[in-house]
Amino acid sequence: MKPITIRLGILTVSDKGSAGERQDTSGAAIREVLASLDVAVERHEIVPDEAEEIAAVLRRWTDEDKLDIIFTTGGTGFDPRDVTPEATLAVVDRLTPGLTEAMRLEGMRHTPNAMLSRATAGLRAKTIIINLPGSERAVRESLACLVPVLEHAVRTARGRYGDHA
Repeated sequence: MKPITIRLGILTVSDKGSAGERQDTSGAAIREVLASLDVAVERHEIVPDEAEEIAAVLRRWTDEDKLDIIFTTGGTGFDPRDVTPEATLAVVDRLTPGLTEAMRLEGMRHTPNAMLSRATAGLRAKTIIINLPGSERAVRESLACLVPVLEHAVRTARGRYGDHA
């Protein structure tokens, strides 16, 4: 089957990152890990841990830009400011729990703290939205288990795969 170009957005959620007080290494890690795929990173922003700002970007990138995948990074823990999962749940139409289950399982092979992730994933129209942790190491671990299924996920979300077309 002919490879496809995956149109991607990376949304880093970080109060300090959005204020310029911390460098975004997790967003760069996403680009690096996905280099083995035909990926076009069309959007990359850093926003503070504010649910409505996060949700507004997710809506815009889905509804207007029609990206295939949006990865968020950060804001998935227990801190009261961590609201990325809530913002994501406010915009998705359907949940995709297998993606986050796989990420937590892979993460737990490295640290028991991975079970504390509140990350979620889902579909809004034909866009797949996946919450990744904020740490660069955890992003790399999470993506390691997702890379093998991303092209298939995009094809099926687009409605263009085998008998599903």
